[in-house]
Amino acid sequence: MRKTKIIATLGPASRNYQAIKALIEAGVDVFRLNFSHGDIDYHKENIQRIKKASLELKKTVAILQDLSGPKIRIGEVKNPFPLYQGEILEIYKEPVFCKKKDKVGKVYIDHPEILKEVKKDDLIFIADGLIKVKVIEKRSEKVITEVIQGGVISSKKGLNFPGAEIPIKALTEKDKKDLEFGLKEGVDFIALSFVRNKKDILDAREIAQKFDKDIPIFAKIETQKALDNIDEITEVSDGLIIARGDLGVEIPVEKIPVIQKILIKKAREYGIPVVIATQMLTSMINSTMPTRADVSDIANAVFEGVDALMLSDETAVGNYPVEAVKTMVRVIEEAEKFYDEKLEKIKPVSPDFAIAHSSCILAEEIGAKAIVVFTKSGSSAKRVAKFRPKPLIIVNVHNEEILRRLKIVWGTYPYMVLSEKEEPENMVKEFVKKAYQEKLIKEDDTLVLTMGYPMGKIGSTNLIRIIKKDQILEFVSK
Repeated sequence: MRKTKIIATLGPASRNYQAIKALIEAGVDVFRLNFSHGDIDYHKENIQRIKKASLELKKTVAILQDLSGPKIRIGEVKNPFPLYQGEILEIYKEPVFCKKKDKVGKVYIDHPEILKEVKKDDLIFIADGLIKVKVIEKRSEKVITEVIQGGVISSKKGLNFPGAEIPIKALTEKDKKDLEFGLKEGVDFIALSFVRNKKDILDAREIAQKFDKDIPIFAKIETQKALDNIDEITEVSDGLIIARGDLGVEIPVEKIPVIQKILIKKAREYGIPVVIATQMLTSMINSTMPTRADVSDIANAVFEGVDALMLSDETAVGNYPVEAVKTMVRVIEEAEKFYDEKLEKIKPVSPDFAIAHSSCILAEEIGAKAIVVFTKSGSSAKRVAKFRPKPLIIVNVHNEEILRRLKIVWGTYPYMVLSEKEEPENMVKEFVKKAYQEKLIKEDDTLVLTMGYPMGKIGSTNLIRIIKKDQILEFVSK
């Protein structure tokens, strides 16, 4: 079974009910809702459709709420206009009529306070770096820039100010309202944009706790400031998202592959999921065939041991969203055939990870078909996944919420929900019977089981058990 997970962004091209069903059947594990676009009613409808489709297809899928964060954008441009090298672009603090006249363009931005922080000769990137301008003069009401690299200016284009200190919190007032909505609607993960330090994550977690929600919060790494503080961010985050779009504007693009490798390794060291986002299959937005470069990009991410890969425009606005997912599935499966899975060597192994590490070693030594994890919070499954074992990680939990949250974790197969009231032996029998009937396991398989005693207590995983070949038939026959 495929171990690397797939996240697909919903948008105009994919949000109708039939498209969502087709995407689930194609292999989507997690749906991303991009709160930079659409209102509350739009996203509520998306959530309802995802849940309905998941129920109808009897396939577990999760929902990732991606908060927009303090993305600085150009205001309303009624008539998009081109800019050419050497022309002037004036960026105003107050709303103006955005237009171009006599080789001078005029726009305003939604966070004018940032203009106080820019200096003469600073570079400003627009539309993910497609347009590049340089500050040549600052005035009280505007900043005047010269176009270094041209392009078309239109509404809501994002701006990046590399090197400038952004005087805006990662969690905006809009984000707080959106977060409250997501918590009430039961999303499974939160992605926090433009994280700069651990306080940004802790602020979001504080809001979630007010709603009595212990929801996983993923830090999107897309600024130099985040890279500078990566250790403290990783310590308090439940996962990392390597947002290569904005990150590629903040730092030289040639550094992205190395940064990606470093961040994947960092997340794996901490035992948290890591996601790669942006331009995984851009070539398939308008084509049914990917480029060789995109295919190699996906395969290399698999070889590096990433937990999940995210599709953005490919599924949100692309012409072939289902085909893009199917292509990603095929490339992942092919790459995983040659993925050099080696147990991560960690010395010393902390007590929290000792049972997980031992179960992986044991499974490898005896050639087990799967490592079967019985867990209340899902943390035991994540700890096993940290070591990237060769066998599949089959996970049994006590509620659907935890089952969905494991859909983003490498190598895990969230399988069934068990009653907390059951005795451990009955849980094992119930799992073996169902897994055998559904042909997930066979009578000649060997399994390694991990669970905690007493059952149902978070952090109590302390038992390893081997289910030998003859025992599977014994359990099934009873």
